[in-house]
Amino acid sequence: MEQLVELTRSIREIRDSQRAKTLETDRRMQETDRRMQETDRRLKRAENLFTTQWGKLVESLVEGDLVRLLQARGVEVEGTGQRARKRRNGEHFEIDILATNGSQVVAVEVKTTLRPEAVRHFVEKLSRFLEWYPEYRGRTVYGAVAYLEGGDSVTAYAERQGLFVIRATGNSASIVNAEDFEPRSFA
Repeated sequence: MEQLVELTRSIREIRDSQRAKTLETDRRMQETDRRMQETDRRLKRAENLFTTQWGKLVESLVEGDLVRLLQARGVEVEGTGQRARKRRNGEHFEIDILATNGSQVVAVEVKTTLRPEAVRHFVEKLSRFLEWYPEYRGRTVYGAVAYLEGGDSVTAYAERQGLFVIRATGNSASIVNAEDFEPRSFA
C-alpha cells in the first residue's frame, strides 16, 4: 500500500512537472510569435519607407526632364507638379506628376517596374481624370507612364493604349514611343 501511495505521488509530480513545462513552452512560443509579428511590422515599415523614397527619386528624375521631353513632342509645358492628390467620400485619387499648359494636361504615372496591370489601372484612372480634376475641363488630357524597368511587350502595350512611354535611365529620362506616335486624348 505504501508503494502504491508513493507511486501515485510520483505520477502526480511527473504530471505537474510536465504541465509546468508545457505552460512554459506555450509562453515561450507566444513570446516568439509576438516578436516575429513585431519584426514583420518593422520590416514592412522599412520596405514602405524604401519604396516611397525610391518612388520619389524616380518621380524627381522624370519630372526634371519632363518639360524638355514633352516639348520635343509638341506639348508646350508651362508647369509641372508632383503628387496631385484628391480625396472625397472616403475615396482617394492621385496622379504622380501633372504637366500643364493652357490647353493640355499630361498625367504621368511613375513606376519602378512597369507591368501590364499598372498600365490597365492607369488607363482606367485616366477615364475618370476630369471627374476628379474638373478644373482641367476643356483641355486635352494625355497620359504617360514612366518607369525604370519594363519589357518591350509592356511598353508596346502602353503605347497601343495611347500613352507616352518614358524610360528613366541613369540621370535622365527619354520618351521611347515611335517618332510618329500620336497620343490618345483621354478627355
